Amino acid sequence: MNVLLAEYTTLHDPLLAPEGAAMLAVLEQSFRRCGYTVVKPGHGDFGTEIERIAPACDMGLVIAPDHLLSRYTQILEQHTHNLGCGFMPAALCANKVSTEKILRSHALRVPAGISAGKKVIKPIKGSGADRVRISEALPGKDEFSQQYIEGEPFSVSLVASRVVGDACLFFSGKPPLVLAVNRQFIEAGPEGALRYLGGETPVHPAREEEMIRTAIKSVEVLGCQGYCGVDMVVSDDIYVVDVNPRITTSLVGIAACMEEEIAHILVAASKGGAPDHVHLTGSVRFDTGGKVTPV
Repeated sequence: MNVLLAEYTTLHDPLLAPEGAAMLAVLEQSFRRCGYTVVKPGHGDFGTEIERIAPACDMGLVIAPDHLLSRYTQILEQHTHNLGCGFMPAALCANKVSTEKILRSHALRVPAGISAGKKVIKPIKGSGADRVRISEALPGKDEFSQQYIEGEPFSVSLVASRVVGDACLFFSGKPPLVLAVNRQFIEAGPEGALRYLGGETPVHPAREEEMIRTAIKSVEVLGCQGYCGVDMVVSDDIYVVDVNPRITTSLVGIAACMEEEIAHILVAASKGGAPDHVHLTGSVRFDTGGKVTPV
C-alpha cells in the first residue's frame, strides 16, 4: 500500500526544516517497517503536489505548521484517506483565540487575557513557539496577549480515533490513546523571545493523571483526530496553552521508547481502532534536530 507523507517545512521553510525532517524520518521509517511504500511531494507548489500524488495513494498525512495545516489537509482529503486530523478541527485549532474561547467554555483553564504588565504575546495564527515572546509591550497586528504563568512546561501526546462514513465524519466513541507525558525544554532569548529546544519523555510528574484528563478533554471538545499534542503549564493549576492537531516533535522521543509502531497506530486510529495503551521502555531526551539521548 502507498502512503503519502507530505511534510511542508523540509521543502518550503528552512527555519523549521530540522524539526520537520526529524518528524518525517520517524514516520517514514515506521511506515516502511510496516510494509508501506512511502511517497513524498516534490519541490513544486505544495498543494499542487498533494493533488498530483494523493489519488495514487491509499492514505496520506500532512505535516505542516498550524496555520497551513487545514488548507493542505483539505486537499489531501479530497483525494485519499486522511491519517491525521480533519481539516475543519485543524482550522479551528490554528486560531489560538477561538481555541482559547472554546476551552474556557468547557471549564478548561487557560491563561487570562491581559493588556498590561508582563505577559505572553502570541500570533493569533502561529505554530509552536514561533513569534511567541514574553514582553510588557502591547501585542501587534494579528497578535494577542495572555497572562504569564510561572510554572513547568509539559505536553501530552495523544492519538484520537475516528471512523469515516459515506458523507461525514463519525467519532468512534473510544477515548483518545495517550502516548506519553513530555517535559518541554523552553528558553527565553533576546527581547523575551521563546525558543523550543526539545524535551524529555516519558515523564511522570506528580499531577500526571490530572494533566492527562485535561489533555483528553481538550482534544475532545475541539473535535481533534489523529496525533495531537496538548501544551500546558503546570503551576497552582494546569493551564492549557496550545493544542496542536498534528504530529509534534515529541514523537521523535516517544518512538524511541515505544514498542508499538506509530504507523500502525495512526492507521488503526483513522479507522476507529487505536489500541487502548502503548508500551514504553526507558526515558530519553530529544532535541529539535532529531537527536535522541537515553536518560
